[in-house]
Amino acid sequence: MQVVSFLPWGYEGIVVRVEVDIRKGIPGVEVVGFAGTAVKEARERIRVALKNSGFAFPQKRVLINLAPAGLPKKGAWYDLAIALALLAASGQVEAAEGVVLVMGELRLSGEVLPVEGVLSSLIAARREGVRVAVVPAANVAEATVVKGVRVFGVGSLEEAVEVVEAGFPEEREEKGEDVGVEEEWEHDFSSFKGQTYLRRALEVAAAGGHHVFLFGPPGSGKTMGAYTFPSILPPLSEEERLEVLQVYSLAGELQNGSRRTYSNRRPFRAPHHSATVEGMVGGGKEVRPGEISLAHQGVLFMDEAPEFRASILQSLREPIETGRITLSRAGHSFWYPARFQLILAANPCPCGNLGREGAVCACSVQEIKRYWRKIGAPLLDRIDIRFPVSPESPEVLLSDRPEPSAAVRERVERAWSIQRERFAGKDYSRNASMTPEEVETHCRLGDEEQRLLLKAVEQLSLSSRACASILKLARTIADLEGAERIQKDHLLEAVHYRRYGDMDFFWSEL
Repeated sequence: MQVVSFLPWGYEGIVVRVEVDIRKGIPGVEVVGFAGTAVKEARERIRVALKNSGFAFPQKRVLINLAPAGLPKKGAWYDLAIALALLAASGQVEAAEGVVLVMGELRLSGEVLPVEGVLSSLIAARREGVRVAVVPAANVAEATVVKGVRVFGVGSLEEAVEVVEAGFPEEREEKGEDVGVEEEWEHDFSSFKGQTYLRRALEVAAAGGHHVFLFGPPGSGKTMGAYTFPSILPPLSEEERLEVLQVYSLAGELQNGSRRTYSNRRPFRAPHHSATVEGMVGGGKEVRPGEISLAHQGVLFMDEAPEFRASILQSLREPIETGRITLSRAGHSFWYPARFQLILAANPCPCGNLGREGAVCACSVQEIKRYWRKIGAPLLDRIDIRFPVSPESPEVLLSDRPEPSAAVRERVERAWSIQRERFAGKDYSRNASMTPEEVETHCRLGDEEQRLLLKAVEQLSLSSRACASILKLARTIADLEGAERIQKDHLLEAVHYRRYGDMDFFWSEL
């Protein structure tokens, strides 16, 4: 039996071969293969766990190799793998031929404790042809999400040995529970009264995967709009759900995950503006995915955007462009997926009263410019929809009867279907991700529409990126209406979303 384990290494990780050599000599144990402190400490944990489980630790020279040797191994998830490999090498366990993935930390009593990254380990092992896995019982829920690998959950070292010696019997195999069901969101569009035009802008954003910037006085509906937004997004496909769960597994958020964690709802992450760079982007001493990766295939909502650190805001540019984030630590490079929809929200000025009817803004022009400059022109230029949100009157709030999310989501799903066909074979399927060449191909304009766009360019001093953004938005609006070509009304609406309304004066001088 060849025992393998797993090394979390960015998103995909690496399968680690656990090799044990026992020979005559002065009794002792040496662990090689760039093993960290926690791995080397496993020698004593395993020695005691074996004794307390009724097995003997070989009184010979023991060499344990974790390959590939050139990559640092940290953490306690190799305990069970080393213990089983040691028992097999010493002849205390009779095991059939084949390769088996083993994950789990051992207590001194022999109890197997849960570890992080189990789902990722199974995906990596399956990629290399491994078809059997022994994992902690507490990790079974995430392990059984991966199809094509037989999973055996164990609560102790003795139980693991029983499974191995029995030849991995079918009756012990974990079948898991299908928890990939769609669940209703707490916030529905039907409860978002008023702000008819904002609801329309969010529908367009959902239909094309466009990023959104909402700005307006406190209490105008920015946060409510953001929290209802995920409810109009179609559910995750099975492939997307597996990607999301893999990120959550690496972050250690699946061990005690609720049923909702495994559902096909798209992630919605709303970090506080006091978040650290590592918490947002990822990294740390033990490299983990951050909030932008935990929002993969979902929504990242950053309320009070100017209050976030400038380094965090500017770090969003890479994932917005590429759909992934690359981290460099100690001479090594790691990547995690980060294809999310960004929603930024901010007050229009430091005091929040600019544009509020009946209120007086106490901010100077320079203070307002400095406030907006915190977000930065490079990031704002990558956001397709900029929407000024003004408070609604009580009469509108009492009389409005918005559509439920299900009705809006149905239209969004039809637009997505059109785009999936348009971008078949690509690693993206939304209009917002179109390349310049694809914009030229899929966003052709008639003579009247061309004249309208040129007029907008002249009056608003639009950059080439802004023009491409407008065309992508117009294509999405046309998709929502089932139109083959972009028409004048589609273009007018798209231009409207690209402006800042009364804030254009401040934006133009950032």
